Amino acid sequence: MAQKFSHCILLFFLIFPTSSYAEIASNLEFPRTQAEKFIRSLNLFPKHDVNHHVDGGCEVTEVGESRIAEKRIELPYLGDSGANVKDLGHHAGYYRLPHTKDARMFYFFFESRNSRVDPVVIWLTGGPGCSETCLLLGMILVGIRFQTLYSSHTDDIRHSEDGVSNDLYNFLQAFFKEHPQYVKNDFYITGESYEGHYIPALAARVHRGNKNKEGVYINLKGVAIGNGLTNPEIQYKAYTDYALDMQLIKQSDYKSMSKSVLQCEQAIKLCGTEGGTFCVGAYVFCNTIFNKIVELAGDKNYYDIRKKCQGSLCYDFSNVENFLNQESVKDILGVGNIDFVSCSSAVHEAMIMDWMRNLEVGIPSLLENGIKLLVYAGEYDLICNWLGNSRWVHAMEWSGQREFVAASTVPFSVDRVEAGLQKAHGPLTFLKVYNSGHMVPMDQPKASLEMLRRWMHNRLTDDHLVPM
Repeated sequence: MAQKFSHCILLFFLIFPTSSYAEIASNLEFPRTQAEKFIRSLNLFPKHDVNHHVDGGCEVTEVGESRIAEKRIELPYLGDSGANVKDLGHHAGYYRLPHTKDARMFYFFFESRNSRVDPVVIWLTGGPGCSETCLLLGMILVGIRFQTLYSSHTDDIRHSEDGVSNDLYNFLQAFFKEHPQYVKNDFYITGESYEGHYIPALAARVHRGNKNKEGVYINLKGVAIGNGLTNPEIQYKAYTDYALDMQLIKQSDYKSMSKSVLQCEQAIKLCGTEGGTFCVGAYVFCNTIFNKIVELAGDKNYYDIRKKCQGSLCYDFSNVENFLNQESVKDILGVGNIDFVSCSSAVHEAMIMDWMRNLEVGIPSLLENGIKLLVYAGEYDLICNWLGNSRWVHAMEWSGQREFVAASTVPFSVDRVEAGLQKAHGPLTFLKVYNSGHMVPMDQPKASLEMLRRWMHNRLTDDHLVPM
């Protein structure tokens, strides 16, 4: 008999950009110009580079010495889920970051509608500079979301994975102290796109904190990365192969780009060994390959090549920003007079040297300690395609690598319909999801939810739904 299981206790969404590394620069002065171009292409026109607040900007009240401030909310705008709103446990709040001048992270917190012993899940999406609040407003999944930090000081913006992971780890420590009833629950880190960087960094930070007995022990059981950018050296080499396989380019195009692919590989290696401007140079040069493929492919949506691209980055998110800046919505969330900023050119620019870093290096240690990893990817995404993700997963060196490579590929089915292909050994699983692009939960919500639930129950090969 399967254990009764709801969605999970909570999901977080960290708001940095998913799509920004599609934009290509022609010189080393590009970061701010390219970020601003990216923002305009999404039909977003924020008043500020970052979210600014003034004293009294947040209406929630901190208690005692806690850095967490939280309030219960009702979200009638999200529609009728069939459940009593008061029973769903919707919360909004912010966390005052230590070691900053004035930084705060805004978040949503959604409790499980089934049981307080359900897993605690943090969901991270996007990568450096932009929001993906549209996922919160459009997904069936229960969730909590982090917003880009609010601050009156640009000095508070982070520039590396160390800074981001420490901030998130500090938040988790504060959150579990504020909600001790969830401390013993299984904990999972999940997300997509540029979170292929943030997720391994946060998982490594949590694991290190647990080993060093820093504060509250976080019961980390697994991490899941969807259509992520994790190992750029391998994944950028896969661009031309995927494009050729999917008939986005011709064989002659493939051959003409082969030298650039090799040079890109060397540039990324220099980023890894030298850092600094070598990482900026690798970003600029390697993205010319992606840019060329997009040009040759015509009007294809590079997040879902089945579709046409409408606009510079194929999506228009202006309705999200307009919605969240309505006074009635801000009143519900308790954010006072703070304006919601979807995209930040300052954050984008600050994290640019992080782009070509290899974050796979910290994962083997997690696997060796029994922490599960699920890497999944929609089959029609070009920008973080399944082929590149599959290659870095297979190339990753750990004690079970040989057995994983030799393992059979088997169907992933939902309601007796094949929804993807999966391969697994021990704590490692790779899953290619059918009929989906970059944002698998948006394209295949039922399969995505079932994938997550089965994975957490070690039942991905089952051919039926896990009971709610």
